[in-house]
Amino acid sequence: MLFDSHAHLDDRQFAGEVDQVVRRAQLAGVKYILNAGYDVASSRRAVELAEKFDCIYAAVGIHPHVAKEATEEDFEALYQLAQNPKVVAVGEMGLDYYRNLSPRDVQQEVFREQIRLAHRLKLPIIVHDRDAHDDTVTILEEERAGEVGGVLHCFSGSWKMARRCLNLGFYISLAGPVTFKNARLHQEIAKLLPVNHLLVETDSPYLTPEPYRGKRNEPSFVKYVVEQIARLKNMSFEELSCITTENTKRCFNL
Repeated sequence: MLFDSHAHLDDRQFAGEVDQVVRRAQLAGVKYILNAGYDVASSRRAVELAEKFDCIYAAVGIHPHVAKEATEEDFEALYQLAQNPKVVAVGEMGLDYYRNLSPRDVQQEVFREQIRLAHRLKLPIIVHDRDAHDDTVTILEEERAGEVGGVLHCFSGSWKMARRCLNLGFYISLAGPVTFKNARLHQEIAKLLPVNHLLVETDSPYLTPEPYRGKRNEPSFVKYVVEQIARLKNMSFEELSCITTENTKRCFNL
């Protein structure tokens, strides 16, 4: 039993194929999928997918790439969308200093606003962090994000950063890069992470794991992430599947 803790099935790469993609995931043993929004429109689509498929849950949020476009009306729209019982988290949110598509100070303020929204909603958060490790954890600490909890999705930070997140009670999610041959940091993190705070994801349609790297990713491929981590931790696939699924349920209060 697998749980893909982060996907974007509303992406246009899946247009007209979502039913087939979900079916393939189910045949591969994926029991649940969490579809994360990245702006109000995609958050609304995530909720619609969650209403259509019993196996899909939704998260609603504003990605740092589009933080500069966020308005007060957007935060209110997220609040209203989060009233749907299939919405289990706020996100994805966070900081991205790699592309800097929004000014850093704006990214930080929109990140903080969404953590405050999560406090209002009493929902966990899904955090995006790319090349912004120190600022990401500092904001989580300053905004008391540990009180709502959540996950650092597609984790790319150091073990030092991971420890700070674990100290806040956060989960760490690993994705396709852990299967890449040259991904020594991801693999070292996988070995070190306590298994009770580990989640797995695809981030579909991105970050496709081996052996399908270079092709469109989809939730059925989460099994390759689990297989690799199980090898690194000297565990069975079945045991790790069960543990990460239970961790994801616990993270999102399912």
